[in-house]
Amino acid sequence: MSAAPRNNGATLLIGPAAALPAGLRVQLRDEGLALHLAADGAEGLRLFHATLPAVVALDLALPDRDALALLAEFLALRPGTRILALAPAAATERAVAAMRAGAADVLMLPLPPRRLAETLRDEAAGPALRPRARQSGETTDPSTFIGSSPQMAAIHRTIASVARSMATVFITGESGTGKELAALAVHAQSGRAAGPFIALNCGAIPPDLLESEVFGHVKGSFTGAIADKPGAAVAADGGTLFLDEICEMAPALQTKLLRFLQTSTVQPVGATRPRKVDVRIVCATNRDPVAAVTAGQFREDLFYRLYVVPLHLPPLRTRGRDVIEIAEAALLRFAEEENKRFEGLAPETVAHLLAQDWPGNVRQVLNVIRNVVVLHHGGEVTPDMLPASLPARSPAEPPHAPIDSRFAGLTLAQLERQAIEAALARHAGSVPRAARELDVSPSTLYRKLDAWGLKG
Repeated sequence: MSAAPRNNGATLLIGPAAALPAGLRVQLRDEGLALHLAADGAEGLRLFHATLPAVVALDLALPDRDALALLAEFLALRPGTRILALAPAAATERAVAAMRAGAADVLMLPLPPRRLAETLRDEAAGPALRPRARQSGETTDPSTFIGSSPQMAAIHRTIASVARSMATVFITGESGTGKELAALAVHAQSGRAAGPFIALNCGAIPPDLLESEVFGHVKGSFTGAIADKPGAAVAADGGTLFLDEICEMAPALQTKLLRFLQTSTVQPVGATRPRKVDVRIVCATNRDPVAAVTAGQFREDLFYRLYVVPLHLPPLRTRGRDVIEIAEAALLRFAEEENKRFEGLAPETVAHLLAQDWPGNVRQVLNVIRNVVVLHHGGEVTPDMLPASLPARSPAEPPHAPIDSRFAGLTLAQLERQAIEAALARHAGSVPRAARELDVSPSTLYRKLDAWGLKG
């Protein structure tokens, strides 16, 4: 029996890139999504008039007419329509033009059909459940934010402690460690869980569009602004705004973000009056934020305003058997999605996975397991089923070279002093040059030298 529709509007897909396999179309319709497909602009316009869709996914490379003109026509007919533009990753100017013309979001192609289907389902669910501008490939399945290692236990304790406060959380960690999942966990355990969770990747949006994406714009504020557009800050009112890759934000926008944090008001581009909003900020970066401040790439006052509760996600290679827990959970989930039956990981496969360094972290593990599920029929996962791109290494082989015996018996403080003195010697006593080599700020070295009674 079909599920009840979750909204009263239809969803319209227009153009070659908006096609979906028959199985996914049936699945979405069974879930109550009123789905309509059009191969070109003419058919899309006809169906738009006939179905009055709430959501339109529009391929910007239509075979019969200009997609941007069609987008403008849709919004002129029904200003409240939510339009998702589909554009090749290389067509940045086209994507920017679509956003300026009023598109609610841009989905970069190629896009896996299942991801497009999931996006349409989220859009139909309404604003409170709608993900925004997520990084390509980033998983938001909470089942992958798992692990029984001491590091993960400490992270879950920190999240539980800070979630119900209004304190800003600053998440750091390598790419693929699950920073957005950590932000979702903060939101889910907070008093704002019923409100929206809006995620914005500051590094994935063209700089000239980022201000409009964060703070919105009013009709007529610039060429192509044919309707008012609420920004992410307004969309997150009553909930959580997650700013991913915060260190990639342009300096001019950093100033406006600082003012927003200080006043809790936003002023859309072209607006004359600010608007008060109630938003909890969580931000993240895979860079060293202190180094970004030292290099003058990130405002120091903004950093200290955001860096209230730091949360560092450790790389997977330091988390022991967490990789096996993640792989087993992913195997169950992907097998269910593909309607296949797997019997778990063979002992040799477990040893092989534990022997890897996982530079791509959790995201890499998920890709490996999905590859196994897609390319094999089922059964126990053996090492020969793993993708060839995964290095083969004997579990008995030490993953790293042995520690130099010269350092045996030295404390960490002694090792640190040796490293700093050696760097200074290599640079003829120049503290700034030694600091650059050691990837620390000069002030850090000056403090160390003062503590040791030495002059820099």
